Amino acid sequence: MADVLLVDRVVKRFGERVITEVLHGVDLTLHQGEFATLIGPSGSGKSTLLNLIGLLDRPTEGRIVIDGTDTTGLDDAALTGFRGRTLGFVFQFHHLLPAFTALENVMLPAYAQQGRPSQAMRAHARELLVSVGLEDKVDARTSEMSGGQQQRVAIARALAHDPALVLADEPTGNLDTASSDEVFELLRRFNRERGTSFLIVTHDPRIAARSDRVIELVDGRVVRDEANHPATPTT
Repeated sequence: MADVLLVDRVVKRFGERVITEVLHGVDLTLHQGEFATLIGPSGSGKSTLLNLIGLLDRPTEGRIVIDGTDTTGLDDAALTGFRGRTLGFVFQFHHLLPAFTALENVMLPAYAQQGRPSQAMRAHARELLVSVGLEDKVDARTSEMSGGQQQRVAIARALAHDPALVLADEPTGNLDTASSDEVFELLRRFNRERGTSFLIVTHDPRIAARSDRVIELVDGRVVRDEANHPATPTT
């Protein structure tokens, strides 16, 4: 099975005069089509690691290989372009443009890549919104939607360019239980149907229990990495 992600001996330090090492030689491999969760206490380095994998920051030492490309030697412009083509992001807070419609928000990644809209781009965005159950909200402003509906728009946006890997940072953390379950099942469905790989940071033990794999980070080190047997969701 091909690897979509290789984190190789990654170290991250912050500071100049007073140096703090947050990640201490982290190794991690994610296979194509895996659905993995990253857990750990606050301050364990989860967000730092996710930022590095998301190419929003660079490691102090080590390398990150995504979809076969070693990102270590890429300059900032190349890194930005590669990130836009290869990665999708879903956050706890949706980061949607409230004055834009759902359709326009989903089209944003394609705007960034192509510079102007096209009929194909519009049709693909509409198809994704239908697939997340928002066929009646395509032309609605996201400011008029519930939190669960906004997160569905964010998921559709993350998938708009068919990324090899989707990174999700507490994607259900701001939702009630029912909406959280719906969002999780959407992510799972896209994982199964499209073969998209997911790495999800979560504090929710129910989410971790229903993933394929659980990776636990404590004090900047991976202390557990094991296959999981996803539990059947309770109703």
